[in-house]
Amino acid sequence: MIMEFRFPDRCVVGTIGEPGRRLFLIQASQGASIVAVAVEKEQAQLLGRRITEILDQLSELGEFIPPVHEPRDMGPLDAPVKVDFRAGAIGLAWDAGRGAVQIELFPVEEDVEDGGKLVQIWLSPTKAREFSARTEAVAASGRPTCPVCAQPLGPEGHICPRANGYRRRLL
Repeated sequence: MIMEFRFPDRCVVGTIGEPGRRLFLIQASQGASIVAVAVEKEQAQLLGRRITEILDQLSELGEFIPPVHEPRDMGPLDAPVKVDFRAGAIGLAWDAGRGAVQIELFPVEEDVEDGGKLVQIWLSPTKAREFSARTEAVAASGRPTCPVCAQPLGPEGHICPRANGYRRRLL
């Protein structure tokens, strides 16, 4: 089953849960259709970065693509949140015919047995920039990182590998 969002009303990265145990989702909606696909934090971050790189390259080639510094939509995911599948692979391309960034979300192999879903989303350059800016903000809103090793700090403390396994409080 292919779910297409040619002119999405909204396409965002959001999370459910507490930092350290968050579930990252890409949620798209168009009219009455809505989809939520679970992704890894790293997948979301890389997707946001690559979209920015593509749009920056297009700008260098003479395409006018306005920059977005702060995402306008930092609202919660649309409720009710129902996860359709977990993304195993993500495709990304510039669709010159539509003048839009195309994102394809493919399920992990276990989910293919359920009928094999595919989600295709086209984002205008402005919406793509906002998607990237929000993705960066959502990923950064998690647990703080250790200033020594850059690993996430948990509420129970941190055993820093650079401190040779010694646990100590960070100031």
